Amino acid sequence: MGAIVAGAVFLASAASAKVVDQGDTGFTVAHTAQVAATPADVWKMLRMPQNWWSKDHSWSGDAANFWLDSQAGGCFCEKLPGPDGAPGSVQHARILFARPHQMLRLSGAFGPLQGEALTGTLTIQIKETPTGSALRFDYVVGGYMRFKVGEIAPAVDKVIGDQLRGLAQALGGALPPTRDEKAAAEAAEAAEKSKAEASSPPAEPGLDAAVADLVDKNAETAPDERR
Repeated sequence: MGAIVAGAVFLASAASAKVVDQGDTGFTVAHTAQVAATPADVWKMLRMPQNWWSKDHSWSGDAANFWLDSQAGGCFCEKLPGPDGAPGSVQHARILFARPHQMLRLSGAFGPLQGEALTGTLTIQIKETPTGSALRFDYVVGGYMRFKVGEIAPAVDKVIGDQLRGLAQALGGALPPTRDEKAAAEAAEAAEKSKAEASSPPAEPGLDAAVADLVDKNAETAPDERR
């Protein structure tokens, strides 16, 4: 992700996104979607970023140069073609946690954030659903930076959304919401608007039951992460 730029057209009805939190020294963005693919197929695709991570967010301009070693300590890296047969490389992130078919967590300050004194943690969660899999991307950024948080957070939010979009498209496209999901989303939107008008902190967008389960990560993942 060499630059924070816009990507492909996003069907908002098929996923939800939000800058869920921001402060003076950092921010968090979250994106969710559902796909008609098994967790095993999602995991297989995750390990091939050259098939879904946008070339618009690369340093070389060619997605074929991406690779990912999907084990703890492994690298999400990119080859940088160089002159005279002397290619370079760049590390986008390092793998912190890899649980096949369930979760992949990476540590890396993407794109222009790499030049700042920042820590970025991207957690990708997968949950099986009756129609395939629910996906959630959470990217948490914190530390010292020369950017204004209020300006960079929405741009990074869009970039992370680009990557989830790319993953969903590589898996056949994001599923549209069901009637119940639409009703839940509309109810959540109305509640959020009401809270905003009352100057209360906004609620997260409405998610279906499968995706909502991913929000409460600590209940299932924390015990294993302490090992």
